[in-house]
Amino acid sequence: MQEPAEEETQSALPSEWPKPLLVDEADLLDDAEETQLLNALEEISERQSCDVAVVTIGSLDGKTAEEYADDYFDDNGYGFGSDKDGLLLLVSMEDRDWWISTHGFGITAFTDAGIDYLSEQFRPSLSDGDYSAAFATYAELCDDFLTKARDGEPYDVDNLPEKPKSFTDILFILAFSLLWGFLPVYVVALRKKSKLRSVSSKIAARDYEVPGSAVLTAQADHLVNTYVTTRIIQRDDSNHGGSSTHTSSSGETHGGGGGKF
Repeated sequence: MQEPAEEETQSALPSEWPKPLLVDEADLLDDAEETQLLNALEEISERQSCDVAVVTIGSLDGKTAEEYADDYFDDNGYGFGSDKDGLLLLVSMEDRDWWISTHGFGITAFTDAGIDYLSEQFRPSLSDGDYSAAFATYAELCDDFLTKARDGEPYDVDNLPEKPKSFTDILFILAFSLLWGFLPVYVVALRKKSKLRSVSSKIAARDYEVPGSAVLTAQADHLVNTYVTTRIIQRDDSNHGGSSTHTSSSGETHGGGGGKF
């Protein structure tokens, strides 16, 4: 059987292959951490039919974090299926910027409020330089967010997941539990104390009166006028939920959000 010509074989291949779901150009992870994270991102992306990517760089090359993340997503073939469903977390070390760019179903699954919540969970580890923990938290929560969105209830302003309790919160709960356990005993003691009576109790109130110490005169109060003060309380209707979108340099619609770490 005749082998196909080299030119025909090459022409059958797509002109651009998507980059890996983990690109650590800033070298923030060691080899073992890279392998572990990449395996997790690939498993989640395949199971959820939505690309979940992490890209670290040294500099934004004059772009904003939003522009760089959007262009990196578009130019490198990210996105699952015909709608290019996915999201990409960009971390730039130059000015410590982070940005999450969403596309396709990623826009639906990761609302503005959802991205804020997501960042609150991984950003502390980024700030502390524990990049492996930050990206692991990001991947795990992305899986949860996508599952929630597939069920038709994406996380948003009215149904964000409960925030993990801090060590201070746990101490407060323990202290309150101890106090609550002691409170019934304290109440019983007060009730018993209230039943005690002095042996030399007095019969009437005048028995406690010191002669000449109290002089009462007739007094009366008269209502002169009344005033009613009213104040208009403005409602804050700015937080409507959902995902805000914009157009990238290549004309693609993206959602997302970001900040500093």
